[in-house]
Amino acid sequence: MKIVLYSDDVNLLNHWQNALNKTKHTVIEELNDLETVVDTLIIINYEALNNRVFKVLKKLFENGNRVLLLHRVPDINVAKRVLQLGAMGYGNALMSPHFILSAIHTLRENMIWLAPDLTSQLIMDIPPQEEKNNIDELLSVLTKREKEVALLLRDALTYKEIADKLGISPRTVKAHAHAIYKKLDTHDRIGLALLLK
Repeated sequence: MKIVLYSDDVNLLNHWQNALNKTKHTVIEELNDLETVVDTLIIINYEALNNRVFKVLKKLFENGNRVLLLHRVPDINVAKRVLQLGAMGYGNALMSPHFILSAIHTLRENMIWLAPDLTSQLIMDIPPQEEKNNIDELLSVLTKREKEVALLLRDALTYKEIADKLGISPRTVKAHAHAIYKKLDTHDRIGLALLLK
């Protein structure tokens, strides 16, 4: 899938291009030119859309594009709004190259990506269900360690916080998380939180 970058801020474009390193991409300089882009992963500086967010996103989605919006000052309420509009990703415009590449990989897999700190905020906003699922029954397919990790993920802890709490590496936590998602037939932390809250 092709990658297109759009920002009215040259410094952000340089940051994103450095993160992409040798990954092939194109820079679009005019907002109106985005309307001609089809079946592409588009990374956009949220601030560059001014008050045209809805109109621009609507056209991009009609053209079969996947959109990652990056914002200099990420806000959970903006994240909720753009995800409801159909964006597939939202995060900090100046986040590390690792997160930019992670977001691109996630969107290429046709999944939603949200900056980790925003994911935690979103999970904490999920109200508990009135009728509790039988959590023990749901978790019975997991190993003891996976159960511990699942419950900590549900409580919105980051991989690093879970690693510190359990005395394992963040990479091991990530491996457990992927096993948990697969066994519980969910795709991400938010889906897990919805299942276990």
